[in-house]
Amino acid sequence: MTDPDLKALIQRMAQRDMAAFETFYRALEKPLFRFLASRLNDPFTCADLQHEVFLDVWNGAARFEGRSTVKSWVFGIAYRKLMDHFRKQGRFTTDADMPEQEDDSPDALTCIAAAQDATHLRACLDGLKPDHRAAIELTFYQDMAYREIAEVLDVAEGTIKTRVFHAKKLLMHCLEGRFGARGR
Repeated sequence: MTDPDLKALIQRMAQRDMAAFETFYRALEKPLFRFLASRLNDPFTCADLQHEVFLDVWNGAARFEGRSTVKSWVFGIAYRKLMDHFRKQGRFTTDADMPEQEDDSPDALTCIAAAQDATHLRACLDGLKPDHRAAIELTFYQDMAYREIAEVLDVAEGTIKTRVFHAKKLLMHCLEGRFGARGR
């Protein structure tokens, strides 16, 4: 769904149009849950935070000014909900304990190598500072533009570019030994 379509739904939601909200929810439900799940290892907490985000969107639809994309606005709310959740816990959660996703590949060696690579990448991501990790996740997992990420994280676009640059450099350094050993 395009940003103009989402903005039109927001305008209808500001008038308390429940059908518009249902359409909006279906459009962003999965990407929002994936974003939350990438930071939390508890699907119930993800669902709770997702519910809170959509409730804030419903209640704040009339205040949406349209200066940013709808996705940036929604993911910004989600990011702040995550940070509040982490502050309440007194720590930042990593996804190191998340179960591996099944690989339907018939080749067992490929599956084992892919799982090891994913585990190593996850460990490298977990080693990043939270602001660097958020920039990487929004860039590569949510396919957001730097401008959108800057809006979500409430920092300058140049700051996002710098964070992504440094995070990629740190990830390459972390992954270098593992993948260099295999000749990749």
